[in-house]
Amino acid sequence: MATQMISAQATFAACAPVASRTRNTVKVSAKGAMFNKGTNALKSVVVQPKRVVRSLAVAPRAEGMKFAGKGLEELVAESKDDRLKHLEEQAMGALKLAVEGFSNPVFPNAMIAGDTVITHLLHRLGYLSSGKCKVMCVDTFHLFPETMEFLKDIEKAYDFKAEIYQAQDCADKSVYDAKYGANLWQINVEEYDRVCKVEPFQRGLKETGCNVMINGRTRWQGIERAWIDLYESAPIGGGLAKVNPLAYWTFEDTFNYIAKYKILHHPLHAQGYPSIGDAKDTIPIPEDGSVKFVDFKFEGKKTAWLDYAQERKGRFVGLKNADGSVKSECGIHVAGAEKTFDRDLWSVDSKVMNIATQEEALALKKADKKSVLVVYAPWCQFCQGMEKEYEELAATLSAEGVTVAKFRGDQDKAFVEANFNTKTYPTINVVGNGEATKYESEDRVAAALSKFAMANM
Repeated sequence: MATQMISAQATFAACAPVASRTRNTVKVSAKGAMFNKGTNALKSVVVQPKRVVRSLAVAPRAEGMKFAGKGLEELVAESKDDRLKHLEEQAMGALKLAVEGFSNPVFPNAMIAGDTVITHLLHRLGYLSSGKCKVMCVDTFHLFPETMEFLKDIEKAYDFKAEIYQAQDCADKSVYDAKYGANLWQINVEEYDRVCKVEPFQRGLKETGCNVMINGRTRWQGIERAWIDLYESAPIGGGLAKVNPLAYWTFEDTFNYIAKYKILHHPLHAQGYPSIGDAKDTIPIPEDGSVKFVDFKFEGKKTAWLDYAQERKGRFVGLKNADGSVKSECGIHVAGAEKTFDRDLWSVDSKVMNIATQEEALALKKADKKSVLVVYAPWCQFCQGMEKEYEELAATLSAEGVTVAKFRGDQDKAFVEANFNTKTYPTINVVGNGEATKYESEDRVAAALSKFAMANM
């Protein structure tokens, strides 16, 4: 459509002088009076289509144009530089307001392209080495190895030390795997986000005493962020001041700025990654890695990175939300991000006994009297789906003197795998005399569960 419009305008502009020479009585005003008479009047002006083509053929070529003695390339370069100066001034003003206007500014740094620009600006303003602005990072235990190594590089270059947060009570990946399972992100991506991203992020903001968060989100990153502003209130703890110094930057602006000041940036940009998240679901764009940012210059067709919403195209690949929609956010920056699963299954007044520790679970297993124990995860849809039936089972069997219990297993994955036949949730066992007999059926109605329990008592 745009091409047709341009062609129509060019045709009219080219044929107007021809019409003037051939029909002296026809006048075309600057206000486009001929358009007011309809298309037939316009057609009467275009009386020599062949001459129109000749007029178009001799039109001056754009690359030869001069504006006040300057060529197009020179003017474009100057305009981009002017834009960067304006954006820089705006971003630095926002950072000054955040750091000078609040007592505990915190910058959660993911070391993506925009974050490296913010790191550079904070350094130039003297806020990093002075400690006026704290930097925190979330290590999900699933990052590219290059990411945490790059953090060390920028810490040394800019003279600061970041506070690193990770899954609670997990000193390293091996502890995390034993506690939650290496494939939690495949079983339930929302719970993975909560454990590895949202909770550590929220804990970091609280422990650093953050009262204003500096963030690298931009409108250019996609429709979910298309209306963010320089200053916002974050949906955390009822409201937290947020400053987005790059809110109005395009992705091209970001790389132009990195190139201009030779800013340290993530090494994976040179391997085809426009944005960097977890290694498990981040890919190059295009997937063949043909576009790269090497030695502060692009290689390949850079529009694959720089077009609108392309920056994050290689993130969250293959992941879907619980409702089946394609995943585009990890949950940190969305409304209600501070929420986790806000209730347990089987309330305190339930007839289902809560087994809170490993020691209690093992004691139940070793007891002479047999019991029924479900190993569950409160976020699991199948556990949620059987809540009512399992409550009914507890009411029925408690009348027979049989204990019906629950043990939350998603935070003790290695333990429940080793002791209670658990690979997925829910897993129901009859336990006692040192043994655990697993219920293999997926029919989780109370009658079927009761029949299994009584047969194994």
